[in-house]
Amino acid sequence: MSTTIAPQRSGPAPESRRRQILRLATAGSVDDGKSTLIGRLLHDTGSLPTDHLDAVTDDEGVADLAALSDGLRAEREQGITIDVAYRFFSTASRNYVLADTPGHERYTRNTFTGASNAHVAVLLVDARNGLQVQTRRHARIATVLGVPHVIAAVNKIDLVDYSAERFAEIEADLAELATQVGIDHILAIPVAAKDGDNVVDRSVNTPWYTGPTLLEYLEGVELVAPSPTTDELRFPIQWVSRPTDLHRRRYYGRLAAGRLHVGDSVTILPSGNSSVVTAVDTLDDDREFAVAPLSISIELADDIDVGRGDVIVSAAETAHAPVLARELDATVCWLSDTPLHAGDRVALKHGAATVRATVQSLERRLDPETLIEQVGPSSLGLNDIGVITLRTSSVVVADTYLENRDTGAFILIDESSNDTVGAGTITQAREVVPGKATRNDIKWHPSSLIRSERWQKTGQRGATVWLTGLPASGKSTVAVALERELVSRGRVAYLIDGDNIRHGISDDLGFSPGDRAENIRRVGHLARLFGDAGVVSIASMVSPLRSDREIARQLHHAADLEFIEVHVSTPVTECERRDPKGLYERARRGELKGLTGVDAPYEKPENPDLRFDTTGEDIEELAGRVLAVLVERGVLDG
Repeated sequence: MSTTIAPQRSGPAPESRRRQILRLATAGSVDDGKSTLIGRLLHDTGSLPTDHLDAVTDDEGVADLAALSDGLRAEREQGITIDVAYRFFSTASRNYVLADTPGHERYTRNTFTGASNAHVAVLLVDARNGLQVQTRRHARIATVLGVPHVIAAVNKIDLVDYSAERFAEIEADLAELATQVGIDHILAIPVAAKDGDNVVDRSVNTPWYTGPTLLEYLEGVELVAPSPTTDELRFPIQWVSRPTDLHRRRYYGRLAAGRLHVGDSVTILPSGNSSVVTAVDTLDDDREFAVAPLSISIELADDIDVGRGDVIVSAAETAHAPVLARELDATVCWLSDTPLHAGDRVALKHGAATVRATVQSLERRLDPETLIEQVGPSSLGLNDIGVITLRTSSVVVADTYLENRDTGAFILIDESSNDTVGAGTITQAREVVPGKATRNDIKWHPSSLIRSERWQKTGQRGATVWLTGLPASGKSTVAVALERELVSRGRVAYLIDGDNIRHGISDDLGFSPGDRAENIRRVGHLARLFGDAGVVSIASMVSPLRSDREIARQLHHAADLEFIEVHVSTPVTECERRDPKGLYERARRGELKGLTGVDAPYEKPENPDLRFDTTGEDIEELAGRVLAVLVERGVLDG
């Protein structure tokens, strides 16, 4: 879009004091005119280099304002498709950082990134088309991220003849949207970015509009008041340096909240150890203390165990202390083409700490069209926003996102590809029991007996037989026969039945996908310990997901133990005909949710060690086939 533009104003007046920094994010659907609006804002505030402006202006003085951001668009075409483009401009009273996010639905995740630190979100609305799905989605993202101010630039008002009636219709729709996303108000500003109407200068074409121009609003908006933890120390450790002749051990990072003085008493989390700050280095000789968000290094009076990912807080802090969490409720924007399911395992990067996490449950998914949340979705797809519960492998020192945007946010990483697949904000963190050891405090205590010596003395080699299949497929029947035959041969064998495990080891777990995954993980570890002791474990588990079974297999392989996967492949029709517990009948009536084979998936093993269907087969003969594999692997003598 081209237009003839007047010469730029001169730059902002010289500063006599430190100016505030206001961060804003722009978002809109494709072709709403976002690039033109940004170009106009930069031009009319005198924030464009002369050569940049000359490059997009023809001989007749006609400039393509939208092209002012084409360089960044070209970068995205070269492969930088998930980056947010940042622009900077200033006025006499404020400096501005503008996060420019793409409008296409596929890049909705960019809005999540760009708005994460914004004070103001500017939604672009085409006056001709009104509110779109992306408008609603972006408004919801802004409220999820706690952006204090959300406004709408109703662009291309000139293309509806500067109609006050059309503007009023869009204002009413925005008021309804504000109610849906849970905010008080969305200010609407009629603009024609091409000609500059109501962007920086007030337009004579909209005499019916008495509100502020876009820049007037940005100049006058009050920056949000500090959150409860703003003045309470949060210093996540990013790096620890070795002591030298000149310095003790130093701890480096960026202050996420609060301030640090020499002499302050501090506590290190999650260990709970305490010490006193003896040195603070901010690379500024004139500064006697550090304040957020400076990057600093400090020394402590005591040589205590402080590592990357630990968080230093004030020793006196009590009112808003972070939670030593192992379970997190969070709102997540899913960034991957591969859907997220309950029971999936990911790496959770929280500040400088990275821990493994299991998706305990998918609670809700936002419908971007209606903004109604779907309860209990089966998955989250690319750009979906959902509420999930995560269970972590070790402690996360967490605040809620509303309390602190740094310590209340995280990203999710695919452990196999190392790709970032999700970004999330913590809404609630649940504590671990005080006084219990953390994962860093736990060490493996080897037995005084070498395994080979144990097995030689007892004449018993350990291994695990893992029978997987649909409910009522005959797993337990084969497992019982196998256990009886092994014991009759003088071998120590033990049946680990899924129902029996839930009477004790897993009696704290329910039947959500996350709980089921955790149950299988526990059985895998138990079977691995039995195998080390020389016991042949027979695990009879539905274990519907390949990823869960693979974790059990890898546990055994890492310990150099045999793991034999047996797929009991009895068809669902035969399983349902047997139905000894009445599970299928209850599921068909809708009384039982999440039954594998009915309304929950079963992922067949791709390369099991053995596969058979129990329909019409002799159970003793099938148990014999498993015994033959144990002989082949050297677990049993022939």
